[in-house]
Amino acid sequence: MNKITILFAFLISSLAFSQQQEVNYVVNPCTFLEDDTITLTFDGASIVEADWGISNNALYFWSWSYDINGENLEDAPNNGGWTNSSTQLTYNNGTDTYSISFVPSNFFGRTGSIGRIGFLIKALDGTGDKKSQDILLDVGVSTLQLVLISPTANSIAVVNSGDNLNIAATNTCENNANYILKANNIPIDTQSNILSYSYTDINITETKNYVLEVTTDGVTKTKTFTVLVDPNTQHGAFPAGMVEGINYDSGDPTKATLVLDAFEKDFVYVAGSFNNWQPDANYAMKRDFSKPGRVYWLEITGLTPGQIETYQYWVVDKTPIANSPALVKTADPYSTLVLSPFDDPGIPASTYPNLPPYPTGQEREVTVLQTGKTAYSWVVPNFTKPKKEDLVVYQVLMRDFDQDQNYQDLIDKIDYFKNLNVTAIQLLPNMEFEGNLSWGYNTSFHMALDKYYGTEAKFKEFIDLCHQNGIAVILDVVLNHAFGRNPMNRMWMDDPDGDGWGSPSSENPYFNQVATHSYSVGEDFNHQQARTQNYVQRVLKHWIEEFKIDGFRWDLTKGFTQNCSPSNEGCTNSYQQDRVDILKEYADYAWSLDETHYVIFEHLGSDTEEQQWANYRIDEGKGIMMWGKMTDQYNQLTMGYASNTNISRMGHLSHGFTGKRVMGYPESHDEERLMYKNLQFGNSSGSYNVKDLNTALSRMSALGAVSLTIPGPKMIWHFADLGLENSIFTCNDGSVNVPGGSDGDCKLDTKPQPQWVNNWLGNPNRNQIYNDWSRLIKLKTAEAVFEGNYSIETGSSNLTPKIYIWDDALQSTDLKNVVILSNFGLSAQNITPNFPYIGTWYDLMDNTTMNITSTTASISLPAGQFRIFGNKASTLSTDDFKTVLDVAIYPNPTSTSFQINKAVESVSIFDLTGKLLKTYSGSFTKEHTFDVSTLPKSLYLVKAINNLGEVSTIKLIKT
Repeated sequence: MNKITILFAFLISSLAFSQQQEVNYVVNPCTFLEDDTITLTFDGASIVEADWGISNNALYFWSWSYDINGENLEDAPNNGGWTNSSTQLTYNNGTDTYSISFVPSNFFGRTGSIGRIGFLIKALDGTGDKKSQDILLDVGVSTLQLVLISPTANSIAVVNSGDNLNIAATNTCENNANYILKANNIPIDTQSNILSYSYTDINITETKNYVLEVTTDGVTKTKTFTVLVDPNTQHGAFPAGMVEGINYDSGDPTKATLVLDAFEKDFVYVAGSFNNWQPDANYAMKRDFSKPGRVYWLEITGLTPGQIETYQYWVVDKTPIANSPALVKTADPYSTLVLSPFDDPGIPASTYPNLPPYPTGQEREVTVLQTGKTAYSWVVPNFTKPKKEDLVVYQVLMRDFDQDQNYQDLIDKIDYFKNLNVTAIQLLPNMEFEGNLSWGYNTSFHMALDKYYGTEAKFKEFIDLCHQNGIAVILDVVLNHAFGRNPMNRMWMDDPDGDGWGSPSSENPYFNQVATHSYSVGEDFNHQQARTQNYVQRVLKHWIEEFKIDGFRWDLTKGFTQNCSPSNEGCTNSYQQDRVDILKEYADYAWSLDETHYVIFEHLGSDTEEQQWANYRIDEGKGIMMWGKMTDQYNQLTMGYASNTNISRMGHLSHGFTGKRVMGYPESHDEERLMYKNLQFGNSSGSYNVKDLNTALSRMSALGAVSLTIPGPKMIWHFADLGLENSIFTCNDGSVNVPGGSDGDCKLDTKPQPQWVNNWLGNPNRNQIYNDWSRLIKLKTAEAVFEGNYSIETGSSNLTPKIYIWDDALQSTDLKNVVILSNFGLSAQNITPNFPYIGTWYDLMDNTTMNITSTTASISLPAGQFRIFGNKASTLSTDDFKTVLDVAIYPNPTSTSFQINKAVESVSIFDLTGKLLKTYSGSFTKEHTFDVSTLPKSLYLVKAINNLGEVSTIKLIKT
């Protein structure tokens, strides 16, 4: 068969652009078998080498094959990289074409089974990016290779109302075919038994979606393209009180007003389910030409109250700058719920029941609009937050908290948090992020909940339940950056390959093209831009007012400066006045919405700059809380090494802060687990070995004693209270990849959850940490002295740190002095407490007494242990420190066995001297029978623990 000469495009009086480029090509012979030598030739005129970053005509062939059933995809075995000479296309200078020849069976390494081959072409550095569209060729049956010459396939042409559009196509197999052209699903032209097709659609006055259907020898193929009519944007006075995003009408649930800031754009259509995704002039957004900028708005009417609708903005720039798209289809930047074709299929129905389906035929995220939605009825409409000084924050990544990975898991475990006595829960980012299994710091839509964790109603239920139990809820908010799906990035982006993704262009009014700090992640917001500041304020307002969020932990605040560069870490870490000022303004705005709102910065910077925030408005009871990383120092203590053990910066005094505004922590989501390093690198001496699991666990209670008690807010990373030892670098399969490994470090991988599967609360060694920390936290939050002054006797080589806490304003009859002793050494130590005065002192863990006759008399403290003494007994009863399980046993008395009326995880039987006689371990259902027939007749104590660590001790009479 003769080689086909490609037809060149007809001229059209329009602007045409494609979301993904289709390259014109010819295959010779047109019909071929897997053992034939075939030549593919690509038209250089349809390839924009400069936009693809190509030099010296270096294009590469990426291909794959299917079996005769269209299944069993296999890549060509020599596609290991585009630098492979066998996959580089030959450039034919005289004809401006590219070509490659091969035998499919040899090339794909499969014989007797190839039914279809697929391919695309890429630039050398095009890893992961499709530079051309996928092309599929049938083996042995095809007599139709359809090429749409004008417009290009999948393109969208912008025309003025009344313009004509020339449409041209051909079958490069040189067989005549039948052509049917449809516009908005209505046939407008039919031509039969021809090789090449040509038609002019005249006087176009509305947006049209075209489909060209071509059939020959029983084979039908289609090409699609779209025409947008420039609506000549109409003036409309901007409605009063409207803000960007969706504006619902409280008095009329049949309408909503959409507002979009489309800086420098020429016109915008709203396409959605309410117009069958075919917007006409009625859905062209209006502009108020009397106002500066280009803020577009449109009132959508005829909506059904309560009905789910979806929409996108089709944003057009008729004269875009180089490499920027003329059209961007995007969800609303201010979406509160988006549907994603990428992520939604992976969301379990049990987590998000009745998830609205993604609209067929669309691409990328769409916004959900729903009028007349029933408001959530809050049980606690006005929550009184714990004082900042009483904050003990429990940091949680929902993905790794429990197996269902959703809000219901947290709701079901509310007693776990309550019994631990934490006063706040901080969630890692739960705003719409890219993918499902993520830490959440790759946020794209800051006002939308990520659906992978559950519904809006379920999240509000969780917040409400926390508030009912006196627990505040803090969100981790990521406003240093956004990722590629973010609409404000995509509307002004560089997209040289036309695939609909890119980084900010020079026109972008929200983002920097190059990060102005050395900790660049995603696309970097410019916080000196008024638009960015408005966006941040809207985000804060949404979560504070709609969800009653009590505070924000601001991620990566070092990135809020405009003064540095990616390579200058010294600049980034030094004092920056613009960063100080803008973050104060954001704090002021949050406090204007909620005067007791928690503002927490993850800055980890110099004291000079942090003092500006920590001391800001402190006389009003405000002040910004600063994250205080102390992982290395505390881990040295728990491992038992006498170096780098100075823990003084766990409190505010060594930072120079006026108020107690250091949220210190030994562990966070971003640091290695202390227990992992204890077991891997712990010190040892004689029989005492920190690498032993139970020994390492026994040291974690002391960690809580010298960290949680220091005045000021403190933080716990989830399951440190149970001694979780899984490395932060644990992979999905349970293995551990160290940083810098060839397989990646697995830091972001989903982690196993042995704490529930293995019932750690029923494990006495782990439960001891939980109960001790629970007591320490209750002391901290209930006893006034822990808001007083403090001093820490510590040092770089001190394994026996001591903490003194006092409040001279309290009465002598009050608990006004506390002395905390610890021994992180490897053997018992005689420690001099230096009590402030002699007399009776009380062990605050159980209120037992000790008569002190000399303030310099030493106390022997075993390795890995602590003591916490007060001048008075705690006003809390011993029961305040216990998590009590309300159970009954029967029959009682008994001669042979007994049952318990609730499910339990372990049962222990003691004699009256406290000697352990029997232990039953396992998941026991209620009314399980426990055999005591071998016990002598006597009185016994039965201790039962359930799966939440709640404990009950009951007397049992054995007859």
